[in-house]
Amino acid sequence: MDRNPSGRARSSPAPSTAPGVNERDYLADRFEAHRSHLRAVAYRMLGSLSEADDAVQKAWLRLSRTDAGEIENLGGWLTTVVARVSLDMLRSRKARREEPLDARLPEPIVDRADGIDPEHEALLADSVGLALLVVLETLTPPERLAFVLHDIFDVPFDEIAPIVDRSPEAARQLASRARRRVRAERTEPDADLETQREVVDAFMAAARDGDFDRLLAMLDPDVVVRQDLGPVGGRREIRGAAAVAAQAASYAQLELDIRPALINGVAGAVAFRDGQPFSIGVVTVRNGKIVELDFLTDRERLQQLDLTVLD
Repeated sequence: MDRNPSGRARSSPAPSTAPGVNERDYLADRFEAHRSHLRAVAYRMLGSLSEADDAVQKAWLRLSRTDAGEIENLGGWLTTVVARVSLDMLRSRKARREEPLDARLPEPIVDRADGIDPEHEALLADSVGLALLVVLETLTPPERLAFVLHDIFDVPFDEIAPIVDRSPEAARQLASRARRRVRAERTEPDADLETQREVVDAFMAAARDGDFDRLLAMLDPDVVVRQDLGPVGGRREIRGAAAVAAQAASYAQLELDIRPALINGVAGAVAFRDGQPFSIGVVTVRNGKIVELDFLTDRERLQQLDLTVLD
């Protein structure tokens, strides 16, 4: 798979199958060339790696039942299929009403503090931090699709419109509403990872020392903490520097093994207690101040994550 100047996946015309090459194997090879791009689209749509893999697998099954020779642009066709599948999955999730619209913290991608796993690079391109995914979770499924496809993958609105059963202008309005919501929530961290880590380390040190004034100095006045405790505990949200500093000081009293990590490409940490995952925390730092902290403390979801990279 190559990409056009805007970054969208683009498929070159397929050559004839070489003599002796099984046609299904050849089709599978062509599909694999697009897999990382499709997984990136689905992850941004669904906020879950396992669901993203399911969406990509469904795209493969659909392709395997289709005459691929009739597909002019395989990359574009697969992107559309994954988008449709993801949209259906989002609508099903909302229809079940298993949780409030903004209750679910997306699945984090955890890497060592010293660098991102090459397999995660495509997933984390385009600043797909956890803070952005948190906002995307609050959008309607059509808004999310329009924003992800257009603003992140540069798909034109005339191609998005049929997926959401709207006109191109209506699809443009969906993306516009989503964009305003994203811009209103400060989702983009400082680009300097070293600065992020310095702020996070200083914050944790101040919390351990119980130094309330130092904690306040590192927090934006409008800082927000979001904590996903799972189906039983639900979701908690704390706003304001004083309230967040007080909570940080209280958590410092727990006997936790805290390991620095990159969470969706930004500075964060994974905490263990008695050898078991206790929480994953990601910190959004802007202009040297902490503006958002997101914590996943749902034990069931934590147990499903592969954290061996931190061993």
